[in-house]
Amino acid sequence: MRYIIFLVALISTLMAEKVTLGAGAYMQTQPYKDVGTITTPSPVIFFDNSTFYVKWTRVGAYFLGNKQEDYGWGFSLTAEPRVNQYRATDSLYLTGMSDRESSVEGGVAFSANVYDAYIEVMALTDVLARHDTWIVKSELGYQFEHNNLTFYPSLLLTLNSSSFMNYYYGVNPNEATASRAAYNTENSLQYGVQTYIKYPLVDSLSIFMNIKAEKLSVQATNSPIVEDDSIYSGLVSLIYTFGH
Repeated sequence: MRYIIFLVALISTLMAEKVTLGAGAYMQTQPYKDVGTITTPSPVIFFDNSTFYVKWTRVGAYFLGNKQEDYGWGFSLTAEPRVNQYRATDSLYLTGMSDRESSVEGGVAFSANVYDAYIEVMALTDVLARHDTWIVKSELGYQFEHNNLTFYPSLLLTLNSSSFMNYYYGVNPNEATASRAAYNTENSLQYGVQTYIKYPLVDSLSIFMNIKAEKLSVQATNSPIVEDDSIYSGLVSLIYTFGH
């Protein structure tokens, strides 16, 4: 009975708030030699009632803050997927390498907004023990509106730990060959730009897109298994917004 009560309360809360639901196709290039682009279906969910939130595929719960329409700030516990991976069979250049896996990262986030400007900083760790270490991500952006078009350009800066870098870009001594030297690196800074774009079609139905470009650090591009110096990703989806 208590699970039914919880479910009814959850549905009532969602219906009382503005909720966006949708789905689309997500694509992300991989920087490794002769490794193709990842393409996968992706849910799109946006919801924030100042207690819990979902931002695309990222979830969180506030534990401190003051959320208002024109000005707000908050600390939250958060988690999001990481799409970085390769199989040793993906490329002849990777033959003999151990597979690298995508993961889920979780930690603490701080966010703040003043009118249409926003900033967010997240300290995350690997909850699935794949790269088994920490990263720090920050984003500074602004919301623009022109006619029916809404877009959110932002600047990205990520501090990756040495363990993270060595997991995704390193070559262990037992993976080295005559044409692939062992490679070990340090902490690195990675920067990028992205924008979210929303264009309404009819009523509450809209096209929603994300376009992102990230410049890899020198520590990554010096790796013998890396071919490209940037990672590009994008989402194209249909979304429906309902609620008050």
